[in-house]
Amino acid sequence: MDHTNHVRLATADLTPSILEGATVYGADDHKVGKVDHVHGAGSGSTVIIDVGGFLGIGAKPVAVPLGELDFMRDEDGEVHAVTAWTKEQLKAMPEHHH
Repeated sequence: MDHTNHVRLATADLTPSILEGATVYGADDHKVGKVDHVHGAGSGSTVIIDVGGFLGIGAKPVAVPLGELDFMRDEDGEVHAVTAWTKEQLKAMPEHHH
């Protein structure tokens, strides 16, 4: 996915209502998961990403710091995130328990 025309979200837009459900793209620019929910507020937030699975079944929730994700909006207004993590690295993280 070419992110050059996508607009990065301002800090004020990094709220659970905007981020939840966003697709996350990894270091290889392939889809690695979706944002399930967000813990905390502001730059110290933790984002819970559902990694793997199919249609939300069998996905593993992992926690990453908000700063590890670059959230942006595409030409259609859809929010997504880019991270330096690969799907394999995310799958190797400990499972997040609610």
